[in-house]
Parts: sequence; structure tokens; C-alpha cells
Amino acid sequence: MRNKKESPIIEKIEITDIAAEGKAIAKHEGKVIFVPYVAPGDIVDLKITRKRRSYAEGTAIKFHEYSKDRTEPFCEHFGICGGCKWQHLSYEKQLHYKAKQVVDNLERIAKVPFPEPLPIIGSDSIKHYRNKLEYTFSDKRWFLPDEPFDQPASEIPGLGFHIPGRFDKVLDLKHCYLQPELSDKIRIAVKKYSIENELSYQNLRNHEGLLRNLIVRNSNTGEWMVIVVFGEEENKDAQIALMDFLKQSFPEITSLWYVINTKANDSIHDLEPQLHFGKPYLSEKMMHMEYQIGPKAFYQTNSEQAEKLYQIAYDFSQLTGDELVYDLYTGTGTIANLLANKAKEVVGVEYIEEAILDARKNSEINNVKNTTFIAGDMKDVLNSSFLEKHGYPDVIVTDPPRAGMHPKVIESILEATPKKIVYISCNPATQARDIALMQPNYTISKVQPVDMFPNTHHVENVILLTRSEN
Repeated sequence: MRNKKESPIIEKIEITDIAAEGKAIAKHEGKVIFVPYVAPGDIVDLKITRKRRSYAEGTAIKFHEYSKDRTEPFCEHFGICGGCKWQHLSYEKQLHYKAKQVVDNLERIAKVPFPEPLPIIGSDSIKHYRNKLEYTFSDKRWFLPDEPFDQPASEIPGLGFHIPGRFDKVLDLKHCYLQPELSDKIRIAVKKYSIENELSYQNLRNHEGLLRNLIVRNSNTGEWMVIVVFGEEENKDAQIALMDFLKQSFPEITSLWYVINTKANDSIHDLEPQLHFGKPYLSEKMMHMEYQIGPKAFYQTNSEQAEKLYQIAYDFSQLTGDELVYDLYTGTGTIANLLANKAKEVVGVEYIEEAILDARKNSEINNVKNTTFIAGDMKDVLNSSFLEKHGYPDVIVTDPPRAGMHPKVIESILEATPKKIVYISCNPATQARDIALMQPNYTISKVQPVDMFPNTHHVENVILLTRSEN
């Protein structure tokens, strides 16, 4: 057998910058080294964990000097669960590097002229800002390095988040700062009840076990939705008993659901949730509108920042009341319904049919009569015949998923020749790629970064594109 080579160690190297995906950067012998959980200005000893031709990856094993931009992480799970990876950076520096990420992507990928971005809009709350979390049950939790393996049977199952890069390992959470405190209380109570009543947790490799996922949502109106995902059809009595326990223990829950998921993946979008108790939706208020959020509906997970984000989209649209607007990837119609009061007509398109039903309902409850919502795959729906049927838009608002827009969608947008495109993105890299494909037809008029997810490297960005007059 070959002896495993010992990982090389580089001593006293300075961390100089932060890369696009959130890892910090050091440089050694002309090669970039990506390092997690360090800050520019740290001087560390690095153990190289992976070598590639053009770069390497490493971990800090000793700190000689700490960066002045560091702050003390507030969560005991920092560095293990994979979330909130920037807790060690001051919030001021987090915003600096997020804004820099937007500029870097426009310069390196879009490679088109753009005005100086407007100052990034930070979040008033950097803890408890999320309105949705999904926890995973595992029959064998992740053991910490200093834990003995001979644990009592009741201590082996876990309920929490996946360990990064490990689909079959779950960190059992003690406390999480992402959602308001009730989310913690619900998760802890469910775990205690399930252990006491000997309910089986899912084995993440063979997909056996009763308890699979726990989804907790809340709204800015003070309502709470809980969805329990069971991994087995059988044992109905145990399922109903757990649901009744939640109903009785937490009067704050206004919408209580369960789902049976025996598939290999965790998605519930192709399944039918069952309402156990309460209303079939959460009520959310956004600017002057009210929205109903169903159990499968997409909604921005930071309600406070979402209102700022959509206000920017509203302002960038510069509507006068005579425009036909397309809202692509409309979700539950949040933006479409906000814009409708300043537009002649708004047409929203979304892949998930249940979200379109919610969008139509949201128009109805807000007495909005000038919206049309269509369900279907964007690249298949948005084409020449669609434009002929619904009209050529004056303004397009697009808010695609992280992967950005399909090239066919961009072709259709260019065919539609709107005067303005408001492009909202949770991934400035794919946004920059798509904008490059729209040249020379459109020029960038405004750039506005928004921080939706404090303590992470993620940044939202809104760009106003104006049709070039050739």
C-alpha cells in the first residue's frame, strides 16, 4: 500500500481578498488558494487540502494575527453547519464585499459599460431575518470531533441542517439565529416528542423511516405555518398524534400541514400537502398589498428586505399607467400585483402551477383586475406566438432562479424589444452572463445591490437595462 502523502503546510501567509463564492483568498508562488472562515488581513498557517493546476484549497490551522475586520461569531454552530459563513466578518465589511462582488461580475463577465452602482442597501436585522427554514431528520446525526461515539440511543438521531457536501449527514441544531425564536422551540419540541414516542427518523441513504423533514414558515403579520414531511405511508396513528401534539402545544401555528414523501428527493412541489389544522395559507403584507402564501409557494425569505427590493423594481420600472408589463418568473405574483396599479396590464409567467393559482388569488384579494398569469416552462411559453397573443411589452421585469435565464428566454426578450428591462438577480454572475447576451441591444442604466442574506456571501442585485437607440 502507498503511504498517504502528508498535506503541505504554508506558514504565515496573509489572506488578501474574498472571492465571488464567499471563500477568502491567499496567494502563494503565483497560485490562488481559496480558504473558508478567514478574513482579509488574517495571517495564518494553511494546510493545503486540494491542489489543482491553476488554484488550490486550504484550511487555516493556526492564526498568527487577526484581521481588524473580524468580529466574534455569535452562533455555536459556526463553521460546521455550512450556513452564515460570514459571521466572523463585521457587517460593514460584509456589505463592502457583496457590493464588490456585483462590480467584479459586471467587469469580468458582462464586460460592458455600467454606471457606478448605487450604495448597497443593508439589512436592519442581521439575525432572525428569515421567514422559512427546512430542517432534516436523520437517524444518525453528525458527531462533533470531540464527541464520543458511544452515545445513548436517544442522542444518536438528529434534526437540523445537512453538513456541507454530505447528503447523508445532519447537524443536530441546538439553536439557530436565522428565524424568530418560535422556530427553535417547535424544532426542539418535535425532537423531544419523537424520541419519547419512539418515532423513527429517516435513514438518508436508504430512505427508510417515518420522519423526513420539518418546514417552518412565518409571515410579517405574525402568522406561522408548519409542514411535517413523513417518509412512509404507514403508521397513520403516529402521524396524526404528532400533528395533534403540534396543534395543542403551539397555538401560534395558524396553518398546519403534513406531506407524505416516499421519493428519493426532498422536493414537495410535485406532492399534495394535506391541511391538518387552520388556514390554508399565510398572510403577508408588502407595501400596500396583501398576499396569501401557500405551503408550496415561493416567497422571498427575508420579508423586510423583500419590500425594499420590490420598491426598487417598482421605481426602476418608471411606469406611467399606459404600459404593458411582463413579469417573468412571477412566483406568487408579488411584483406583478405591485406594478399593476401603475400599469395598463401585467402578464406574469411562472413554472409552478400552484404559485400561479396563488398569484391569481392575490390579485383577487387586492382587487387587482389588470393582471394575467400563465403557468409553464419559461423557455417554452415565452415565444413569438405568446408575444402575438399577449402583446409586445413596454417593460419586462425578470427575477429568475440562481441559474439565470435560458438562452431561448433571452432570445424572446430581445424579440419583444421592451423599452426597459428590470433584472432582479440572486446571482450576479449569471445576471452578468445574461446581460452580455443582450448586447448591443440594451445598456445598463442603474445598478442597485441589496443584502437579503446577512452573514452569508449571497447578494441580490437589481439592474435597469434601457433599449439602445441605434
